[in-house]
Amino acid sequence: MSRTALRICPLCEATCGLTLTLDGPRVTGARGDADDVFSRGFLCPKGAAFGELDGDPDRLTTPLIRTNGQLREASWSEAFDLIAARIRPLIEEYGPHAVGVVLGNPNVHTMAGALYPPVLLGALGTRSLFTASTVDQMPKHVSSGLLFGDPFAIPVPDLDRTDHLLLIGANPLDSNGSLCTAPDFPGRLKALKARGGTLTVIDPRRTRTAKLADRHVAIRPGADAALLAALAHVLFAEKLAAPGPHLADRLDGLAEVEEAVREFTPEAVAEVCDVPAEVIREVARELAAAPTAAVYVRVGGSTVAFGTLANWLVDVLNTLTGNLDRPGGALFPLSATSVAGTPSRKGFALGRWRSRVGGHPEAKGELPLAALAEEIATPGEGRVRALITIAANPVLSAPDGDRLDNALADDLDLMICVDPYLNETSRHADVILPPPPPSRSAHFDFAFNGFAVRNQVRYTPAPVPLDAGALDECEIHARLVLAVSGLHGAEPSAVDDLIVDRVLHKAGAPREAAADLTGDTGPERILDLMLRLGPYQGLTLAALRAAPHGIDLGPLEPRLDQVLRTRTGRVELLPDPIAADLPRLRASLDARRPDGTLLLVGRRHLRSNNSWMHNLPALNGGSNRCTLHIHPLDAERLAVTDGSLVRVRGAGGEIPAHAEVTPSVRAGVVSLPHGWGHDRPGTRLTVASARPGANVNQLLDGSRLDPLSGTAVLNGFEVTVTPAGRSTP
Repeated sequence: MSRTALRICPLCEATCGLTLTLDGPRVTGARGDADDVFSRGFLCPKGAAFGELDGDPDRLTTPLIRTNGQLREASWSEAFDLIAARIRPLIEEYGPHAVGVVLGNPNVHTMAGALYPPVLLGALGTRSLFTASTVDQMPKHVSSGLLFGDPFAIPVPDLDRTDHLLLIGANPLDSNGSLCTAPDFPGRLKALKARGGTLTVIDPRRTRTAKLADRHVAIRPGADAALLAALAHVLFAEKLAAPGPHLADRLDGLAEVEEAVREFTPEAVAEVCDVPAEVIREVARELAAAPTAAVYVRVGGSTVAFGTLANWLVDVLNTLTGNLDRPGGALFPLSATSVAGTPSRKGFALGRWRSRVGGHPEAKGELPLAALAEEIATPGEGRVRALITIAANPVLSAPDGDRLDNALADDLDLMICVDPYLNETSRHADVILPPPPPSRSAHFDFAFNGFAVRNQVRYTPAPVPLDAGALDECEIHARLVLAVSGLHGAEPSAVDDLIVDRVLHKAGAPREAAADLTGDTGPERILDLMLRLGPYQGLTLAALRAAPHGIDLGPLEPRLDQVLRTRTGRVELLPDPIAADLPRLRASLDARRPDGTLLLVGRRHLRSNNSWMHNLPALNGGSNRCTLHIHPLDAERLAVTDGSLVRVRGAGGEIPAHAEVTPSVRAGVVSLPHGWGHDRPGTRLTVASARPGANVNQLLDGSRLDPLSGTAVLNGFEVTVTPAGRSTP
């Protein structure tokens, strides 16, 4: 007999509420939860495919360990015994930094990924941390850290109240949003237009979002920072800069910013941006004239050579127009589990240590993922000899996957993966610890509630009990912490108790505050504690359980004084690292490219999320194809026809792709999606390997990074395209 259960979707940042249909333990359907206080019934194709993901026959159900060179099924005890026996001797002989940790994108979509990796890193004592942030969002963390003193103090556009939204390098109709948690982003943009607001999109592709816009500016890839600097210049030059009284006493460096952008006139940047100077002036004037406005940049403006400068300039523009920390502008969300400790005025520092081989500075405690291969393969003291990956597939997501693939195969003494799949990265592991399907896990969005466009709180218990012999994902993480810390065999609850103690210490609360906690599991008790210590009085786990569709906590409100952590206690508009990098941006205005140069950009599809959803029949196929989008004029010039096979070459190598001739990209630009390349042997990805596509990151050699954030330049780099004979995708 079928039944229904609620579950927050873990498949993208929109965090939509789902109503699952269950036949015993099997998820047979998923629809939007019409009563969810945040998503109101919205559903995208990924959420609709929840059951297919949950029941994917290629998911691993038991641990795998390597014996005599081959992976075989093993018990949980065997797996953790092996980890404990092998990792401690490595740490004792070579030191803690010899263990590298890679955290992938799905970590932030689970309770386990939010709660336990910090404890794991503390137990290891390693500085060799690499995450998906340096192939995605680190420029925003760095710019926010420099401006506000806290890399997690990220203002988000007040979508539901703004009068004017300027999007740069973002396509939320396909991505569902990023660092801006907004279920039904398309509906919110349509509501903006319906109430008379304006949507401006700056993007080299005519995306679905660009088609909805009132103005689409088809910029040359990689020139976003130059264009944004010119917008700031116009605001100053035409006396349109007006931060407003609410910011007047909270800003340092306003005059210095005016001087810093003086040379970035619309005429000076027009050629490098390929945007007419008058269009730049019009965009700036429209932004200044709007009653309220918000500027928002994402992956297209972050994974470029000037990603941190672009993200910095976004908040400079929000400040100059008086829209920072203002309803209808860009505001700081207040999560229900935001446990406030003693306010710190230490500020934010970059480069506290550097990577061993390339000398790359750390950012937010992380080293560039692009540097992982060299840290493993280059001999010498401090070499990464053991690697723990958690929900990560860097062979596909990092530049030059071939080099990393070889390093994983040849140069590691131990590799441990927490992953449900035998994929392009985990196939090299000595131990694979597979978490259960998402229907077997409770869900709370510790990370994304901090980026939500409306304050709210929701919790869904696991809709389906664990299968016999399976371990909950949180217990897997806790046992891994114990195994690497020399406490193998202790109860996993000891790790939960440690987290409770840390939360109490951060809040300055007495140990007795934990006495009244409720919850059937350690993670539920931790959640209950964080809610009780959070900013909303009366919130508890019991209150959330009594409100299965969530609790609305109201619209975002001004709270700049609460988030500022700079040494001065003010917004530092022109931090020294930013000022030092601006001459590099100025020099780029004089760079000249030969005629016929092609610049490559990525793209996201509504039915995809990086590399890990290509194994579902419902999401792999149709228009979700790994094709090279090329403009008709470029196709004609290069003798490329629609559907033909081409060779794409970059600094890191050459890959094949099928051409898709389309005016959706501007001339001089080609586009390939990220996360494909499922053609390596030894994986267990039946659907994905049947339609492998090509790994676009293999076109990169890993040498091009944004110097402030260490983020790989994945967009706006030069490639050549040549025909390779006709074929059909």
